Amino acid sequence: MTPSARRTRRKPRAPTRRTPKASPSPSERAAHLREIVEGRRAPDLGPFLTGLNDPVPGVRETAAVALGMLQDPRGASMLSAALSDPEPAVRAAAVEALGAIGRHESRTDLEACLDDPEILVRERAARALARLAAPPSVPALADHADDAAPEVRWAIAAALSQIGTDEALRALAALLSDPWDRVRREAVLGIGRSPDPDRMALVRTYLYDLARRVRAAAAVVAGRRRDVESVPRLLELLRGPETWEKPSVLVALGRIGDPRAVPALVEAAHHAAPWIRVCAIHALGEMRAPEGASVGRELLADPAGSVRGAAALALGATGSLEDTARLLRLLDDPHPWPRRGAAYALGLLGASGAAPRLREALADPAAEVCLAAVWALGRLGDDGAWDALVRLLRDCGAADGRAAEAAEGDPELATDAATRLFDATVQALGRLPGSAADPVVRRALADARARLSEEELDRRARLPLPEVAIEREPPTVRALFETAMSHAGDDEES
Repeated sequence: MTPSARRTRRKPRAPTRRTPKASPSPSERAAHLREIVEGRRAPDLGPFLTGLNDPVPGVRETAAVALGMLQDPRGASMLSAALSDPEPAVRAAAVEALGAIGRHESRTDLEACLDDPEILVRERAARALARLAAPPSVPALADHADDAAPEVRWAIAAALSQIGTDEALRALAALLSDPWDRVRREAVLGIGRSPDPDRMALVRTYLYDLARRVRAAAAVVAGRRRDVESVPRLLELLRGPETWEKPSVLVALGRIGDPRAVPALVEAAHHAAPWIRVCAIHALGEMRAPEGASVGRELLADPAGSVRGAAALALGATGSLEDTARLLRLLDDPHPWPRRGAAYALGLLGASGAAPRLREALADPAAEVCLAAVWALGRLGDDGAWDALVRLLRDCGAADGRAAEAAEGDPELATDAATRLFDATVQALGRLPGSAADPVVRRALADARARLSEEELDRRARLPLPEVAIEREPPTVRALFETAMSHAGDDEES
């Protein structure tokens, strides 16, 4: 038998049956859209267009939300088409996304959504129009100010308040008699933004509103406008049994600065509720009342950490260099708020002898304390702090962990200090006259500036508490760098 004959004949192989690949489930399709958004860039919007036409409403809603998160103007036309979706949740998501994108071309589509049969869609349409703040939307908003749903009227009041034109404020005045106190509150706050004294007189009457939420809003306006005529009524409210509105009243009295309020503020600084004590001592400090120093020294021993912190800040505003030793001891307080208040106070008092201890506070585990120390060292012009500030500028990201850890340990310490630390450090370096000529400082500033986009450079700086309290528009981040680096050039030339 030949070798070929001895070979075993193989049976014919049956054709392989391939299992068809399963199509992605709705949850997988939605997850894919979310993954695209994580990168914040989507050169191809095709997946979102597909998502907006998905047979499953949840996927369509996810696609609309994702387009809003991307804020890509190219998605506006897709979202406008989704406003006719049969599912209310999809329409609501599309409306919110259009507001986030912020194209004024979407205004008429959003105004049409004020007639949607679903409350959620109408409410989100009004809030989207508030983000656009387009004066031409006032007539449409005013026409719907009598919407049956209080949530919609509340959103319309917020939109009119945000637009703020005379026409918008006239429409807002009609909502001052709304039966829901949240709507009245929004109307009071909005009308209070007008510089017209007649409107302030109108707001003043709402210090007598039956709802405490509205009275508190009127107090906020009175403080913002430093309305002396409101003081007698504010003092009446402070003497009343209601505690909920007292923080707003105390803040208003501090801003107005009328000396008639001082005895009541001193009394409130000894109230049983710690948050009342905090607001009262802050008010005494803001109005630079001499009584703030004696009360502040007393409250440095208060059992509540938040009160001790407020007392330290008041000493910074009303005390003297003789309080330096007290404040230095407070830098060792177990609670972060007193340490923070002491750091700010030492800077406010110009206590240059405290600079070495403030440099140590740059390593504090609480980002708020570190932020206060940065500001104080810049305020003091401490030329011995430049190396520590340079290290901080190079590694500001480390502050994020400190802030998160502090907030996790104590919910009251949830703070945005870590996001302010970078800007504050640049500002502080710009205030140190001797350090900017150093090549290490110049290099650190140049490297830090190079890490930012043009958009980041042009945003308003997020600065520490004393800078915010000045009540002027903060500089841009670009301006902070220009100041710091121009100081370097000046010093180098000299």
